[in-house]
Amino acid sequence: MNVKQILVDFIVLGAGIFAALIAMYYVLRNDIQQFFDLKTLALNKENRAQLLPVRIQAHERLIIFVDRISPSNLLVRLHQQGIDLQSLQAGIINEIKTEYQHNITQQLYVSSATWDVVRKLKDDTIAMINNAVKGLPQNVNGVELSKTILQHMATISENPYELTIALIKKDMQQMF
Repeated sequence: MNVKQILVDFIVLGAGIFAALIAMYYVLRNDIQQFFDLKTLALNKENRAQLLPVRIQAHERLIIFVDRISPSNLLVRLHQQGIDLQSLQAGIINEIKTEYQHNITQQLYVSSATWDVVRKLKDDTIAMINNAVKGLPQNVNGVELSKTILQHMATISENPYELTIALIKKDMQQMF
């Protein structure tokens, strides 16, 4: 046997093996793709199962946040006998910002729309407090601020805090 014949046989054998591998790939391609799809699906189910309790807890924490920044609850918690206007205003705003910072990571586990509503509610609450203070004389005490805020809340036809809680609940129910 000469070298030329060995080389030709080697090339023919290599081409045959290559053609067989290509044919086998095309025959098994759907099975291979299905295997990887099932593996990905199993991982997704496992990840979702681990993530579900965290997402539920995030929704719970946001409901608590909304309840805690509700003016009626804020005023009951922060009002002290004889507190002046500026101290009450500063205390309320500080409480809202602290609560918000404590819950800011919950946005990872809720829908963007829900988080946007929660953030807007926080901003609107702070704006409402500041606007109420602007409408009062400087020499009044915190009781007047509380009255003004509660009167304003009574004029609103749909309570934004209840609407936000309903939205959070709806967002959570979409997980099931």
